[in-house]
Amino acid sequence: MANGTPSIVVACDGSEHSLHAARMAAELAQATGQTLKLLAVFPGTKVEKLVVSGVWPSELEEEAKSYGREVFDAAKKAVNGMVDPAEEVLLKGDPAKEIIEYMENNPGTHLFLGRRGHSLVRSLTLGSISEKVVRHASGPVTVVSE
Repeated sequence: MANGTPSIVVACDGSEHSLHAARMAAELAQATGQTLKLLAVFPGTKVEKLVVSGVWPSELEEEAKSYGREVFDAAKKAVNGMVDPAEEVLLKGDPAKEIIEYMENNPGTHLFLGRRGHSLVRSLTLGSISEKVVRHASGPVTVVSE
């Protein structure tokens, strides 16, 4: 799974901050000739809520795919005309943990992410995803605010 090919990866969640990060990442990919990859994490808290409410694993998989499709489509629309994303990666779990593990498994990754995503209240109480990723990342991270 690990590869040393440099790539630019943007963490997407559909928020305005992540769409702005996608545009900045696309500009850098276009300028340097590197590939642009889209990364989304179906949040673990959403998984837990769906399981508790009685959603079957097959439905959960569909819910995750639907989330990924929505988030990736928004990001692709944001970078349209700049660069075509080479890959879409959909993970499940705690966003910060999954992003950090992805970077560890993919050396050469330059990650772009928004300073604040959709979980504003949670980020104010538990520390934001971007702060956790910056603190523990194994490669370069660009945090984009507006």
